[in-house]
Amino acid sequence: MKTLRLSTLTCLLALLPAAALCALELQGPLVQGGVVMGRVAAGTPVTLDGRRVRVSGDGVFVIGFDRDSAASHALVAGAEKRELVVKPRTYDIQKVTGIPQRIMEPGKADLERIARDQTLIDRARATDDARADFAAGFRWPITGRISGVYGSQRYYNGVPSRPHFGVDVAAPVGATVRAPAPGLVTLAEPDLFYSGGTVIIDHGHRLSSSFLHLSKVLVKVGQRVEPGDIIALVGATGRATGPHLDWRMSWKDARVDPQLLAGPMPPAAAPDHATGGAN
Repeated sequence: MKTLRLSTLTCLLALLPAAALCALELQGPLVQGGVVMGRVAAGTPVTLDGRRVRVSGDGVFVIGFDRDSAASHALVAGAEKRELVVKPRTYDIQKVTGIPQRIMEPGKADLERIARDQTLIDRARATDDARADFAAGFRWPITGRISGVYGSQRYYNGVPSRPHFGVDVAAPVGATVRAPAPGLVTLAEPDLFYSGGTVIIDHGHRLSSSFLHLSKVLVKVGQRVEPGDIIALVGATGRATGPHLDWRMSWKDARVDPQLLAGPMPPAAAPDHATGGAN
């Protein structure tokens, strides 16, 4: 992966024959919010903290660590066992004002809608596909000023909320959002209560990207996308105070940091726009 910040773990099994060295290869930052990609010999079973990890036919797999991940995890690949030490991170505190009261204190009908929305999101993120699209690497879905970072604790209208699990990129309404990696669209909703226009792309092995606050959705569920394909337009829908893209990623139930996969933000080009497509 060209854009992934790599921190390859070195095999320490020096007493084994040369052919057995580095049977388990890992690449990626061992930090809270980090995504680590691995490779083992074909057919080798892998578990993380006792839970099975999907391994592709050629031995590729992926694991991720949540914002508040514990410091130590047990990775087992066949007969090899490793302790993965995950470094903690310090997170920013952000204050956001101007959120409509209806969003802050939803009524009964809104709560029912929120529950329906969450069911759709959970179903989309539960896709467990053998595709290893994530191995192709990730790029930024849009370029611009980063206005919000992963893991920050947000106060909406002075009220503390759950941490922010995405990276926000400021952009005008109508700017195009592109697929950051290959994948399959598992959610394409024009108007969810909190996230507004929302798209979820599954990259295989339960690693997925979510794109929030969109003004227009330009893909359909079941559609295959490739890196750079236009999937949506930037908006300010749902719980947002201005136009921007909120890009989030998950591995299973762990919320991971997209910025660690995409690497440094490239120089911003003039925002491009697109019209048409399916809602």
